[in-house]
Amino acid sequence: MIYVPGCTFRMGSDKHYAEEAPVHRVTVDGFWIDSTPVTNRDFRKFVNETGYVTSAEIAPNPKDYPGALPHMLKAGSLVFTPPKHPVDLRDWSQWWTYKFGASWRRPYGPRSSISGLDDHPVVHVAYDDAEAYAKWAGKELPTEAEWEFAARGGLDGAEFAWGDAFMPGGNPMANTWHGAFPLQNLATDGYERTSPVTAFPPNGYGLYDMIGNVWEWTTDWWSAKHPPDAAKACCVPENPRGGREEASYDPCQTNVKISRRVVKGGSHLCAPNYCRRYRPAARHAQQIDSSMSHIGFRCVMHERS
Repeated sequence: MIYVPGCTFRMGSDKHYAEEAPVHRVTVDGFWIDSTPVTNRDFRKFVNETGYVTSAEIAPNPKDYPGALPHMLKAGSLVFTPPKHPVDLRDWSQWWTYKFGASWRRPYGPRSSISGLDDHPVVHVAYDDAEAYAKWAGKELPTEAEWEFAARGGLDGAEFAWGDAFMPGGNPMANTWHGAFPLQNLATDGYERTSPVTAFPPNGYGLYDMIGNVWEWTTDWWSAKHPPDAAKACCVPENPRGGREEASYDPCQTNVKISRRVVKGGSHLCAPNYCRRYRPAARHAQQIDSSMSHIGFRCVMHERS
């Protein structure tokens, strides 16, 4: 883990997506944070020692999803599946497929495995799975403020975790989508899907993969925007845990409401023409019961722990 000293910083962005605004001052105490996302090797150790079974490996309870088609109530997870023809970018179902048998052990479906992927981030973990791992490890999941402050690497207001140029000197700094999403992936960065967690340079704090590769869970409940900046410096929020629990309708089941948490950092599927969220300020709402092939996590520890 890497120690990140406490500080007051400007959180959010007024230049990109509406949910990132407004920029506001936040203070966080010092904390320790994993230098990389939790890997398949890490998660395997947790499972082997505890016998834990992830959400993706358990068939959904029909009582939790009234009206769901019975044949869909099987264990599985959402896997990115590139379409074979141009699609409407407003319809995410054109490239996400719920695959029975997909899980952290079998990230692309029942015939896949994580053989050779020990150093890749674990994926297909729902919020409860990430929280269970953190508790086992004697750690916690980060707040959104902690995560964003760590991702900035000491750079106040920079667009990316390494500065203001996306590819300084033409060098890829993170695992993101290069090309026209979701059809054309040029793999300029060398990877079409996940990458080893130390494949790209660390930020100023020595943290790897704070941008790209996989989205990462935080403890904050989703809110449509940030709170306004404090009128006086003495009123700057300290160690905020943003938002409040508000359920929204599941896009697949219009009569089911699911709570959402904030995920940060973007993933290998973020592209200039779609989801330009490979930045510290970027944020996204993720349903807590959902696991996907591009969502992982890392943990923190606090000095008071």
